[in-house]
Amino acid sequence: MRLEINPDDIRPIVAAAVEEVLARRAAGESQLGPRLGFPEAEAAQLLGIEQHVLRDARLRGEINAVRLGRQWIYSRETLLKFLGQDAKQR
Repeated sequence: MRLEINPDDIRPIVAAAVEEVLARRAAGESQLGPRLGFPEAEAAQLLGIEQHVLRDARLRGEINAVRLGRQWIYSRETLLKFLGQDAKQR
Protein backbone atom coordinates (compact mmCIF):
# COMPACT_ATOMS: atom_id res chain seq x y z
CA MET A 1 0.00 0.00 0.00
CA ARG A 2 1.42 3.34 -1.05
CA LEU A 3 0.49 6.54 0.76
CA GLU A 4 -0.06 9.55 -1.48
CA ILE A 5 0.76 12.90 0.14
CA ASN A 6 -0.51 16.12 -1.35
CA PRO A 7 2.01 18.93 -0.73
CA ASP A 8 -0.85 21.40 -0.25
CA ASP A 9 -2.15 19.28 2.63
CA ILE A 10 1.11 19.40 4.60
CA ARG A 11 2.08 22.99 3.77
CA PRO A 12 0.19 24.46 6.82
CA ILE A 13 1.86 21.91 9.11
CA VAL A 14 5.32 22.77 7.80
CA ALA A 15 4.57 26.51 8.06
CA ALA A 16 3.44 26.09 11.68
CA ALA A 17 6.58 24.10 12.55
CA VAL A 18 8.86 26.72 10.97
CA GLU A 19 7.01 29.50 12.79
CA GLU A 20 7.44 27.68 16.12
CA VAL A 21 11.17 27.16 15.56
CA LEU A 22 11.67 30.82 14.66
CA ALA A 23 9.69 31.91 17.73
CA ARG A 24 11.83 29.71 20.00
CA ARG A 25 14.99 31.13 18.46
CA ALA A 26 13.77 34.70 18.93
CA ALA A 27 12.87 33.94 22.56
CA GLY A 28 16.32 32.48 23.14
CA GLU A 29 18.01 35.50 21.59
CA SER A 30 15.96 37.97 23.63
CA GLN A 31 16.81 36.09 26.83
CA LEU A 32 20.53 36.41 26.10
CA GLY A 33 20.38 40.18 25.67
CA PRO A 34 23.22 42.17 24.07
CA ARG A 35 26.07 40.41 25.89
CA LEU A 36 28.57 38.40 23.87
CA GLY A 37 29.63 35.83 26.47
CA PHE A 38 28.43 34.18 29.66
CA PRO A 39 30.23 32.34 32.48
CA GLU A 40 29.38 28.65 32.83
CA ALA A 41 26.97 29.04 35.75
CA GLU A 42 24.99 31.78 34.02
CA ALA A 43 25.07 30.00 30.65
CA ALA A 44 23.63 26.87 32.28
CA GLN A 45 20.91 28.92 33.95
CA LEU A 46 20.01 30.56 30.63
CA LEU A 47 19.76 27.14 29.00
CA GLY A 48 17.62 25.84 31.86
CA ILE A 49 20.05 23.07 32.80
CA GLU A 50 22.29 22.32 35.75
CA GLN A 51 25.84 23.66 35.58
CA HIS A 52 27.34 20.16 35.69
CA VAL A 53 25.27 19.15 32.64
CA LEU A 54 26.75 22.05 30.66
CA ARG A 55 30.25 21.27 31.93
CA ASP A 56 29.87 17.62 30.93
CA ALA A 57 28.65 18.67 27.46
CA ARG A 58 31.75 20.88 27.13
CA LEU A 59 34.04 18.04 28.21
CA ARG A 60 32.40 15.71 25.64
CA GLY A 61 32.99 18.32 22.93
CA GLU A 62 29.28 18.98 22.38
CA ILE A 63 29.65 22.71 23.09
CA ASN A 64 32.64 25.03 22.89
CA ALA A 65 33.81 27.52 25.49
CA VAL A 66 36.83 29.74 26.03
CA ARG A 67 38.79 29.76 29.25
CA LEU A 68 39.39 33.27 30.60
CA GLY A 69 41.31 33.15 33.84
CA ARG A 70 39.49 30.66 36.02
CA GLN A 71 36.17 30.82 34.19
CA TRP A 72 34.79 29.10 31.13
CA ILE A 73 32.96 31.59 28.91
CA TYR A 74 30.29 30.56 26.38
CA SER A 75 29.52 32.85 23.45
CA ARG A 76 25.93 33.81 22.69
CA GLU A 77 26.26 32.16 19.26
CA THR A 78 27.45 28.92 20.83
CA LEU A 79 24.51 28.90 23.26
CA LEU A 80 22.01 29.52 20.46
CA LYS A 81 23.56 26.76 18.38
CA PHE A 82 23.44 24.40 21.38
CA LEU A 83 19.76 25.24 21.86
CA GLY A 84 19.14 24.38 18.21
CA GLN A 85 20.90 21.05 18.58
CA ASP A 86 18.90 20.28 21.70
CA ALA A 87 15.64 20.88 19.87
CA LYS A 88 16.67 18.56 17.03
CA GLN A 89 17.41 15.72 19.47
CA ARG A 90 13.92 15.83 21.01
